[in-house]
Amino acid sequence: MSALMIQRGEGSVPVYKQISESLRQEIQNLYKAGDQLPSEAELANRYNVNRHTLRRAVDELVNDGLVVRHHGKGVFVLAPTFNYVIGPNTRFTENVESLGGSTHSKVLRKQIIPARGGVSEQLNIEEGAQVIFLETLREVDGKPFCVSAHFLPFSRFPEVFERYNGNSLHTFLEKNCSVGITRQESLISAVTPLADDAALLNMPRNLPALRVKSINVETDSQIPIEYVVTRFRGDATQLSIKP
Repeated sequence: MSALMIQRGEGSVPVYKQISESLRQEIQNLYKAGDQLPSEAELANRYNVNRHTLRRAVDELVNDGLVVRHHGKGVFVLAPTFNYVIGPNTRFTENVESLGGSTHSKVLRKQIIPARGGVSEQLNIEEGAQVIFLETLREVDGKPFCVSAHFLPFSRFPEVFERYNGNSLHTFLEKNCSVGITRQESLISAVTPLADDAALLNMPRNLPALRVKSINVETDSQIPIEYVVTRFRGDATQLSIKP
């Protein structure tokens, strides 16, 4: 849609919405993630509108998660939103591969630490009891997707500390510890990413991260066996809750 195709007058779609739709089509057909759109001045001139109208059109794209504004730098195209399902038996690898993506998980840190505060409460163990702390980075199609902090009772799963080195943790637990796992609860909130998380996820700190705190229980006994805090790129992730 060019400036000549913009319809004005009574009964026509608002001009800013026509421009937004035109840019939406250009992004889908001509741009890739990370590309920069022309400046507001260039686009306003192209569509023969004032910058206020142009800015309102771009706001539509920002609200829909297609682009992001970096003040002083410009407007950039975002990667398509990834729909990640959270359910009682969600498996990261199976979830992603069912959508045609490839996955990789690696361990960033693995330690034995004393359980404190929320960790001991969520796992229903005594303060100071030993827990395994794992920090993992998960990638989809070679790009960072989420960072997770896992906490598991060491006395129950020493094999995790001794032998787990990446890929699906829940598959490891099922095969090596003969335990079935069910998600009991997940709490989701939007947070400002910490500097380390922003660096790992390759995202600016002025964009929100989605934080999911989950309690996973042993399927048979319903005893809590894992507390995990996962941070996703908020601009590239849509969480779908399946009861």
